[in-house]
Amino acid sequence: MSGHSKWASIKHKKAAVDAKRGKLFTRLIREITVAAKEGGGDPDGNPRLRMAIADAKAANMPSDNIDKAVKRGTGDLPGVQYEEVTYEGYGPAGVAVIVETFTDNKKRTVADIRHIFSKYNGNLGETGCVGWMFDRKGIITILKEDYSEEELLEKVLAAGVEDITEDSEIYEIYTSSDGLQDVREKFDEMQIKYDSAELGAVPKSYVKVEDKKALQVLKLVEALEELDDVKSVFSNFDIDDKIIDEFNS
Repeated sequence: MSGHSKWASIKHKKAAVDAKRGKLFTRLIREITVAAKEGGGDPDGNPRLRMAIADAKAANMPSDNIDKAVKRGTGDLPGVQYEEVTYEGYGPAGVAVIVETFTDNKKRTVADIRHIFSKYNGNLGETGCVGWMFDRKGIITILKEDYSEEELLEKVLAAGVEDITEDSEIYEIYTSSDGLQDVREKFDEMQIKYDSAELGAVPKSYVKVEDKKALQVLKLVEALEELDDVKSVFSNFDIDDKIIDEFNS
């Protein structure tokens, strides 16, 4: 295992806050709506919708909320229509940043994102400016408190994963972009407990960031994640645990 999945640990801690204040439900509802809009309302024939519904149920979202989100996506119920838009840019020390959003107003969303990049000494770039630095992968996170390294390797390698990295609190497991749902279903069959599963952007290489610029990077990414329209943020920074602990304190 290699150890460079810094943002995974930060996102895990942040997820608990999101769940308490309702942002998790907002993101999940938008994911369900967009998935149903793109692939239809039958989860058996729409893997993305099936995965989104499973995430919603795992978050204890009421079935009625799920059904309404599906029907808004298929047009059977009126409601706000969202589209997926991805933004790319550079943070302090030249780190690459990808921001995935669900938005009903692209002018508002891009203005909010540009403001945050500028506030934390970054720059919003053109589409494709940093995307080439990442690979599209399935990303599954597992808490270290749930499995030892030996126990985890024995379980997950049989499920067809591509790679595993680790940080102080998290194992991060990578699959092919079209293999995430299959691996996730195998994990469920094997009763492997995981913290999250999503499609995401995995850096091909990492940029070491230190001192004040490291804190600026963390503040930039956190501020982006705070926006209601933002689904996920991915970056190629490598920051020491000591600085991350300072940021979280």
